[in-house]
Amino acid sequence: MKKTAGFALGGFVLGLVVAGYLFMSRTDKDDPAAARLSDTASAPTGGLFAADPQIKPDLDFVKISENVGPAVVKIVAEKTEKAQARSFFEDSPFDDFWDRFFGTPQGRDREYKTFSQGTGFFHSSDGYIITNNHIVENATKLTVTTVQGDEYEGKIIGTDPRSDLALIKIEGKDFPVVEMGDSAGLKVGEWVLAIGNPLGMEHTVTAGIVSAKGRDLGRSPGVPTYQDYIQTDAAINRGNSGGPLVNLKGEVVGINSNILSPTGGNIGIGFAIPTSLAKKVVAQLKDKGRVVRGYLGVTITAINEDVRKSLNLKTGKGVLVNTVEKDSPADKAGLKIYDVILSVNGKPVESPSDLSLKIADVEPGAKVEIVYTRDEKERTTTAVVSELDPEDKGPAAVEPGTDIGLSVQVLTPGAARRYGLRIQEGLLITDVRAYSEAERKGLAAGDVIVEINRRPASKVEDLESAIKRARPGDPIMLLIHREQDGAAQQTIVTLRIPG
Repeated sequence: MKKTAGFALGGFVLGLVVAGYLFMSRTDKDDPAAARLSDTASAPTGGLFAADPQIKPDLDFVKISENVGPAVVKIVAEKTEKAQARSFFEDSPFDDFWDRFFGTPQGRDREYKTFSQGTGFFHSSDGYIITNNHIVENATKLTVTTVQGDEYEGKIIGTDPRSDLALIKIEGKDFPVVEMGDSAGLKVGEWVLAIGNPLGMEHTVTAGIVSAKGRDLGRSPGVPTYQDYIQTDAAINRGNSGGPLVNLKGEVVGINSNILSPTGGNIGIGFAIPTSLAKKVVAQLKDKGRVVRGYLGVTITAINEDVRKSLNLKTGKGVLVNTVEKDSPADKAGLKIYDVILSVNGKPVESPSDLSLKIADVEPGAKVEIVYTRDEKERTTTAVVSELDPEDKGPAAVEPGTDIGLSVQVLTPGAARRYGLRIQEGLLITDVRAYSEAERKGLAAGDVIVEINRRPASKVEDLESAIKRARPGDPIMLLIHREQDGAAQQTIVTLRIPG
């Protein structure tokens, strides 16, 4: 009897064990969540996030570097700079002696060569290269070195200081090219790679994320007019300028341009020009050698809380009109100081830089519909956009052989604003060459030629024609406008045509 009871008890316990095993086994199969929990618990946890490996983003930096790297080049720009050689004694009585016997005043500007280094990348297989304007500006020689170590002489096709972009070219074919992506689709937090030559370290790759979009660095000397920067914490240093900022598809989404740093080195705040802006600029540089932009004729500022309350605005949207240039498209369209521009062609205006970019993209001569508020009422007007500085095409030197030592450009209202000049018409002197007649008569860069031989000076051709008509030894009379220490004065200067 006891034996039979023992067998019965043992069988009962064994049955419970088997039943429990079958129940647990079935639960795992029937419950997908339990299965995933089990898999997660058994998986290694070395990553930052316990995410499903199947949805982990592809961070194959090696593949991206191998695909994009060959299209990145090093650019060395040779430039000629000037520095004044100071005399041991200011206003020394021996200066006259020095001039008479040596022909070189002791305070004469001395010329010397400098070299700057940056980065670029191939835009097309026939040798067109995108880089920054500040790298190649005023360069007398460009040397381009590929990743294979081959050296080429570069030629400047066009530059655009307003966006800090430039297009150069080398002779050859079948160069490796990278694809230009869409920067508008970038998201804050997205991984990006910067490739370039920082501090002479050739073909360096750094990684980071997009820290912000649409950055504006303000208006100060050396800062481009048109800004819509991508901010990144990918390490960018001097020498990275002009190099590509690349997304995880291997597409260029930005051109590295600036860093924000109290020390001049990387602190994790770098800026790249978005391809949405670069594509338009590069296309015009390739086609025309310069960039044509629309012009409205207003200065503007952002709406802050004080402005909103003072003008009794319902929202802080739009931009405030500070000034309206006389006879400009804005003036003809009826815009006035204190107006708040809300939209252009149906697209909201988010900031001053946003309005500048929107107007710049408009073809000169085209009409734009502007919605604005005045005295708490919303209004609509139409402006015919003109061209921004149509004649401001950079310095134009007079012909060699009859050289009086001047380089000049047409002074437009836009150029006058940039240089802080009160006068808005004439020929702006951009350079006075050493040992020239102009230098001997005291002319300097920044002076404005108002009249030539008592006739208004409005075109570079006015000066060229006056020089061509004159014979060696003949004088040319110039009325010069000069602004210095907050004061403006005009003086007559006579230059003799070299014999």
